Amino acid sequence: MTSSETPVLGLSGAAFGYDGNPVVSGVDLTVSRGEVVAVLGPNGSGKTTLVTGLLGLSEHLGGQVEILGTPLARLTDRTRLGYVPQRHTLGGGVRSTVSEVVATGLLASRPWWRPAGHTDRAAVERALDAVGLADRARFDVATLSGGQQRRVLIARALVAGPEVIVMDEPTAGVDRASQGVLAGVLQRLGRGGTTMLVVTHELAALRGVVDRIVEIDTGHVTFDGTPQAYADHQGEQARSVGRGAA
Repeated sequence: MTSSETPVLGLSGAAFGYDGNPVVSGVDLTVSRGEVVAVLGPNGSGKTTLVTGLLGLSEHLGGQVEILGTPLARLTDRTRLGYVPQRHTLGGGVRSTVSEVVATGLLASRPWWRPAGHTDRAAVERALDAVGLADRARFDVATLSGGQQRRVLIARALVAGPEVIVMDEPTAGVDRASQGVLAGVLQRLGRGGTTMLVVTHELAALRGVVDRIVEIDTGHVTFDGTPQAYADHQGEQARSVGRGAA
């Protein structure tokens, strides 16, 4: 297998959890470069624990996990992964412009003592352009709508040029119109070759964006396939429930 064919993510029998207790286990998952994968499941199913495990935010308790060809335990350059947390607001006690918030995504990739230079500013401009917020660069981030703030978080994840982006509920908590704008941003990123793993409850908002759907329930993968195959899977489940009730 050449480096270009090396999966972005490769999991075999993986388990993640907290305080030594697995929340999700037995996960076999491969994500190829350029894929956009939605991770679905009810609350408490383990989907967030899975993706935070890839980021080192929950414990890797078993199985094999490789990220960009490197075992998880030996992955030192975390800037290769971008993360968009589930968060409804960026407003706070300290006022910051949109550009300043996005620029914080570069702090891990340069020495603390080196001030931002032309290359950093250009990276911020590219990231804001990618999410359609170039005209809001100097705005106070607290004045933006919830959907715009979510796009700022995506830009912050993009600014360091990660090879894969993990998103936790990017369309949650924003109105339908903002969901449509966010979906458009994600679609453009996907068409541009950005690899994404997106945790979501709102699959309808991402129609036409995702290539694959992975469903997790009670800590295990219960489906992995295309959106059409998932629709068929749901239909069969509904028919099974109907037959059982008859």
